[in-house]
Amino acid sequence: PMVGQVHEWREAKAMVDRLREEIPVADLQVGIMVEVPSAALLASQLAREVDFFSIGTNDLTQYTLAIDRGHPSLSAQADGLHPAVLQLIDMTVRAAHAQGKWVGVCGELAADPQAVAVLLGLDVDELSVAARSIAEVKALVRQADHQTARALAREALQQDSAAAVRALVERY
Repeated sequence: PMVGQVHEWREAKAMVDRLREEIPVADLQVGIMVEVPSAALLASQLAREVDFFSIGTNDLTQYTLAIDRGHPSLSAQADGLHPAVLQLIDMTVRAAHAQGKWVGVCGELAADPQAVAVLLGLDVDELSVAARSIAEVKALVRQADHQTARALAREALQQDSAAAVRALVERY
């Protein structure tokens, strides 16, 4: 979590490698949580070294938009469908896929019914949601048309606000 620089990843990976000498594990994938904008901006470098990315949209949204999601009057503005957040998700996915790595999305955005098609259109590989959201998200994934989702995602990236993205999703 909170890896923002390549050297931080390398230090964490070195710790894992030392532990694996003591406790051998046959198949261990090690990746990072993309929770700060610098990790997404460095995704092409990080993707060469990690096994996967998991995008933590709650923190990524907070740090990208500089809005404290715990603040009583500002938290409503911390919307993960903001085009700036979507751009970072898109960059991360493209960098990971270029290296043959998978990308998951967790946090509130993964369970947001309005976000599911956009995330699928950005080619996210996995959505991690709370147990109470599994059935709804699974149904949305099953009914989604991938070509339509891709078109929606491309349009969403061109919007100027989260409200505009949400309005776009309603029209699709």
